[in-house]
Amino acid sequence: MSRPASQLDQLPDPDPEETDEWRESLDAVAQVRGPRRAAYLVRRTVEHAERTGIGLPGLVGTDYVNTVPTEAEPDFPGDEAIEARITAWNRWNAAVMVTRGNQRAGLGGHMATYASAAWLYEVGFQHFFRGKDRDGSGDQLYLQGHASPGIYARAFLEGRLTQAQLDNFRQEAGGEGLPSYPHPRRLPWFWEFPTVSMGLGPLAAIYQARFNRYLHARGIKDTSACRVWAFLGDGEMDEPEATAALALASRERLDNLTFVINCNLQRLDGPVRGNGRIVTELERQFRAAGWNVVKALWGREWDQLLARDSEGLLAARLAEVPDGQFQTYAARDGGYIREHLLGTDQRLRALAEGLSDADLHRIVGTSRAGHEPRKVHAAYRAAVEHRGAPTVVLVQTVKGWTLGPGFESRNANHQMKKLTGREFRAMRDLLGLPIPDSALADELPPYAHPGPDSEEVRYLTERRRALDGPVPARRTSQVALPQPDDRPFATLAKGSGNQEIATTMAFVRLVKDLMRDKQTGRRWVPIVPDEARTFGMESLFPSAGIYSPLGQTYDPVDRDQLLYYKEAADGQILNEGITEAGSMASLTAAATAYATHGEPVIPFYIFYSMFGWQRTADQMWALADQLGRGFLIGATAGRTTMTGEGLQHADGHSQLTASTNPACVSYDPAFAFELGVIVRDGLRRMFGPEGEDVFYYLTVYNEPKAQPPMPEADGVSEGIVRGLYRYAPAPVGTSDRAPRLQLLASGTAMHWALAAQRLLAEEWDVSADVWSATSWTELRRDALACDAENLADAAEGREGSERVPYVTRALHGAPGPVVAVSDWMRAVPDQIRPWVEQDWTSLGTDGFGLSDTRTAARRHFRVDAESITLAALATLARRGQAKPESVRDAARRYGLDIRPKTT
Repeated sequence: MSRPASQLDQLPDPDPEETDEWRESLDAVAQVRGPRRAAYLVRRTVEHAERTGIGLPGLVGTDYVNTVPTEAEPDFPGDEAIEARITAWNRWNAAVMVTRGNQRAGLGGHMATYASAAWLYEVGFQHFFRGKDRDGSGDQLYLQGHASPGIYARAFLEGRLTQAQLDNFRQEAGGEGLPSYPHPRRLPWFWEFPTVSMGLGPLAAIYQARFNRYLHARGIKDTSACRVWAFLGDGEMDEPEATAALALASRERLDNLTFVINCNLQRLDGPVRGNGRIVTELERQFRAAGWNVVKALWGREWDQLLARDSEGLLAARLAEVPDGQFQTYAARDGGYIREHLLGTDQRLRALAEGLSDADLHRIVGTSRAGHEPRKVHAAYRAAVEHRGAPTVVLVQTVKGWTLGPGFESRNANHQMKKLTGREFRAMRDLLGLPIPDSALADELPPYAHPGPDSEEVRYLTERRRALDGPVPARRTSQVALPQPDDRPFATLAKGSGNQEIATTMAFVRLVKDLMRDKQTGRRWVPIVPDEARTFGMESLFPSAGIYSPLGQTYDPVDRDQLLYYKEAADGQILNEGITEAGSMASLTAAATAYATHGEPVIPFYIFYSMFGWQRTADQMWALADQLGRGFLIGATAGRTTMTGEGLQHADGHSQLTASTNPACVSYDPAFAFELGVIVRDGLRRMFGPEGEDVFYYLTVYNEPKAQPPMPEADGVSEGIVRGLYRYAPAPVGTSDRAPRLQLLASGTAMHWALAAQRLLAEEWDVSADVWSATSWTELRRDALACDAENLADAAEGREGSERVPYVTRALHGAPGPVVAVSDWMRAVPDQIRPWVEQDWTSLGTDGFGLSDTRTAARRHFRVDAESITLAALATLARRGQAKPESVRDAARRYGLDIRPKTT
């Protein structure tokens, strides 16, 4: 009988007869004992091969049972009775906190997530999670945002939070509240990592684990004892970011990383996979990506059923039942389970003989591994002891566990915000808490605490002491870095002479020099998403090296070239491949190392500006929440600089998007010397003694220009930092009666404005000053702050202390109207319009980008020198300072099409 073709036919078979014997043996087992027995033997053989080091591809799916059998569970190291009481107090106070907030102010909150995951956290807090007391790092915990009430409840039991603080849950305006979710910026001594923007937590956790290894390899900090734990929801795993970096974690063998996915089978509106099995799906996905998978699905109550299942019938049936049905089992009685799970198959029904309907409901409906500390501990122990790959623990629970039948496994429980008095009494009885009925008589349920000297508090205090201190905890002590030498900045201040260089290249040269600094050079962390050569960074490859935990195991094809591609185990560059999301996650890990590890580093992430804020602004918001410090470099910026690339690459709005982030200090420098001043000020602000919790966004251009020297006039450095200074006064030679105006420009538009200044003077006898607006956003923020202070003074009766915004003072008395131009949409310069006393006109690149030469694109958007000249003449004509016909003459002379354009 011929065999079907196989991929293995491509490989030589040294002993075809032996191969046939194995096949025949398997066929015989299948015929005599059945296909399940044959499959079992194959699985056992493959499992044995993996354990003995025989190179076989791993299986991506296994039976729907626990990875660690009951008999293989390690001894539980704690006092299970005391830990059960601790967990009960935390469950109670978490539910009370959310209920009180809703009864008093309708503030929302979530109860069901923590109720299902309580033991997942408690086992970790009592036996695994390391604090920072020993080494300043400890473990890094990415805690599920919707479970925050339970984390607060535990901190209350420890004495880290007061009852008054719990009562201020979600009431932050007065300054004493607790944030709804893990928000370090709102509670900076407590939370380390923001996680409630779904999907960002798992992505950030992977890159945090990778960055821990990077710090160790670079000799900056010994992070060998650090473990990253990410607690996730099964529904959250639908977010593309949640699984985007699984291959990176396995490729770099991040066995310092553990995902714990709470598989309560529910997302916000209903089942995660009503017609499928999310555990099965996740197991296959993670195994295929190279992760170690540990499943903790069933509680001990299942042991007797599974032990009776000598034919594997129950395991096969479990693999058929969809999650939507399991959810129903948790909410229905044993009779329903007997009928629908075991059905008419007498062999299956025989497994449940001797079990009452109540027994069957207890086992099938509610016995889940995630509600049993021994099961959770066994799974965590298996995870931390595994070497060579990251581990995901898939734990099955019931959402809303212990909150009563009105909550448990209900589709709507994510939106259920409070318990009734009757439900609280039932919960108290279930948890066995010593709370009298009299304490439950009031409308608001009471918090409960066993007392600071109770057995429970002494126990958890000792456990945290043994594990090096409290968690979560964020250390905010500032380690200032010495300021670098003057020489790199002085080089930029001299200009480039006749050599044309783009501001992108000027920045790269500056950082290359700063990376040579003896004191701080090794702390620079260059991050790039596979575009280093585009940005002129290949000169860093041989000197700094590209980080790879494997080093360089191959001979690079360009090894004979000066700037060859060099990977190294202690490499300094993080070349992330084509992933802006991954690059941002790396930036965030580096930008917060000063707090996470007490070791400040100076990260800069350089990227196509269009693919930064537009693609990953949510991560930049999380970076601000996490109080990150570093430089974002939006290269090839502007809507008209990307010749030939077109709409998807043309960025005319990232500066506007950046302005919406309160922690982002954004600049659009025109010249290399401006870059030097801004970077130096950023180093002082972020990494000096004050250590401000801001990050910088600098837009740089790919347009080579001769870089001028820094003007020697007073106030230039201050103006660059504050956002505006006069760069080029009006040229000498116009008549005394010539109309005057002010041209404000940023970034590459400065060159158009300077050309327009010459045209206006030489062809129209108009005198124009040119100002460099390095930051429209910082000018606006200063003005808003002045307005707020003036309003406060007026409200409190203080007179004579009127504060004038910097932009108003800088332009005060400057003759003529203002024309502002940039390579951004007009809303960017229009930010400062209310505080400019002169008549205002702005030009910009509103609309979609397009493919063409820079010259054609700028003419299309009417921002080139001739278009600026036309706009200036039109502004003067409206004021009666230029003849109306000059506008028509200019349009004809320069061939300008002034008809409205569609985008």
